[in-house]
Amino acid sequence: MRIVIAGATGVIGRPLVRQLLAAGHDVVGLTRTEAGVKALAAAGAEGRQVDVLDRAALAPLMVGADAVMHQATALPARLGPRGVRKQLAPTNRLRTEGTANLLAAAEAAAVPRFLAQSIAFAYDGGPEGGPRDEDASFGREPPGPFAEAAAALRSLEAQVRAHPGGTVLRYGLFYGPGSAFAPDGATAADVRRRRLPLVGGGASVASFIHVEDAAAATLAALGGPPGTYNVVDDEPAPAREWLPAYARALGAPAPPHVAPLVAWLFGGAMALHWSTRLAGASNARARRVLGWAPEVPSWRLGFSFVRHDAPVAAPAPA
Repeated sequence: MRIVIAGATGVIGRPLVRQLLAAGHDVVGLTRTEAGVKALAAAGAEGRQVDVLDRAALAPLMVGADAVMHQATALPARLGPRGVRKQLAPTNRLRTEGTANLLAAAEAAAVPRFLAQSIAFAYDGGPEGGPRDEDASFGREPPGPFAEAAAALRSLEAQVRAHPGGTVLRYGLFYGPGSAFAPDGATAADVRRRRLPLVGGGASVASFIHVEDAAAATLAALGGPPGTYNVVDDEPAPAREWLPAYARALGAPAPPHVAPLVAWLFGGAMALHWSTRLAGASNARARRVLGWAPEVPSWRLGFSFVRHDAPVAAPAPA
């Protein structure tokens, strides 16, 4: 198959390109930089320098494609407590206008499949009630400056589901090479400096996914029925469990404990939400429908690779 990937040099784009090539697909990677084109060529893919906000430039690239994968984001390495709306605005635009442009180009070229990146940590409600499946309420209760980002996610998902071959992939928190949780990533730096505290009882539940497993799930979705899928590992975990374990994996000091009011004063509404109100996600649908299962089934195992960033082998192509 001929696959066009927007965001081909990003955190998930890099392993995704590699796994697609290993599975025998032809890959056209879209990137905004000349350096990205060179990196894609070195990986064995066809690189094209283009901005997904330029609709006219996209149309010729879709001719003959069998699928489009929208993995484009423009997130900063670290979201600060001030200016969050401004920091999220470029990615919001990629998820609204960029999605519309990619879909229009794909539909004009009669591309049968369209897969797009969403997130598995925007489910409504708190950690009570257990892991959420894909039918749970999503993105309706965003905190403060995350409201526009949640609206952009809902727009992306609605646009993709309107395509007859549209698939939405709600990824968990990425860890592994190139991610914020990598040894040289922003989250790792915050943990080493004790800037990522446990808030209250540490009940906020996160779902993680190694970037190699995220890429493998995307390949599985390419051959599966259109739909919405959580792409997460098997063990949603409260912060009181995963954060100290992550600190130990880094060889970092134990995280401090702070009250929710302190988190709100220093980090704002979004920091408070993330540290107290996240709900984990279930991967049952992806397992059942796509026949996919994570090679790294739990962050408990995955974090053991973090300190030295030991590679995790990608699953062999089916």
